[in-house]
Amino acid sequence: MADAPDPADWWATSITRIEPGVIEHRGIPVQDLIGTTSFAEMVWLMTRGDRPQPQQAALLEAALVASTDHGPQAPSIAISRMAITCGVGINNAMASAVNVLGDVHGGAGEQCLGLLDEIVDRADAEGDWDAAAEECVTRFREHSPHVPGFGHRFHPVDPRRDPLLGLVEDARDGGFVTGRHLQAGLAIERLLARGRARGVPMNIDGATAIIYGELGFPAALARGLFVLSRSVGILAHAWEEAGSGSRLKGPMPPSILPTYRPPET
Repeated sequence: MADAPDPADWWATSITRIEPGVIEHRGIPVQDLIGTTSFAEMVWLMTRGDRPQPQQAALLEAALVASTDHGPQAPSIAISRMAITCGVGINNAMASAVNVLGDVHGGAGEQCLGLLDEIVDRADAEGDWDAAAEECVTRFREHSPHVPGFGHRFHPVDPRRDPLLGLVEDARDGGFVTGRHLQAGLAIERLLARGRARGVPMNIDGATAIIYGELGFPAALARGLFVLSRSVGILAHAWEEAGSGSRLKGPMPPSILPTYRPPET
């Protein structure tokens, strides 16, 4: 007869050890992390299991900072502000906002990194970045007309693109990353610029996908990292709106009535 499973194995984890008087994260006592470890370094440690090099932590932090907020025109931010005027707690407002970060709003980074990974693998095998990008993007467009991580409905050129890619270039030149995901992203930009008077430059999702790829994060974690970053903006906006005294603030001012379309007869 097989031995009964140990109940202590029910939530077995290699992330955190908890005992009376003991808290360890990835084998490191929490008291050794407090005051010595940045938040970005802690994100790396908890998700990856080891400590990042300073240059890796700086690149991760830049990506997290860049994705923090995009103002109330971003649905998640608007939702956090509307929710808080309904009298719910700040945690409810944040949860309401985070819950809309899906495939369309918040998921493009994950999708882009998956595409970049494919291009990197193909270019490594065939040695042609432009050909690899064209083949992978063409296949991607068979099920979606939108190439994730490129173009922006608000910005002609996303102001976060250049500084983030500049940091990746510096890290590549310093030997801290390979630059292969950067090459893949730039190959997509060249492809999307063909035959156009104005290209389709990379947006924040594309730039951060490059960083996460260069740092070795799997694509599925890219969405979680975006949610983690955007939660800061969500918190800030919910807190600001909480101090406004507004109640039941809807998506439009009361003076603007939604267009009514009567039923067809």
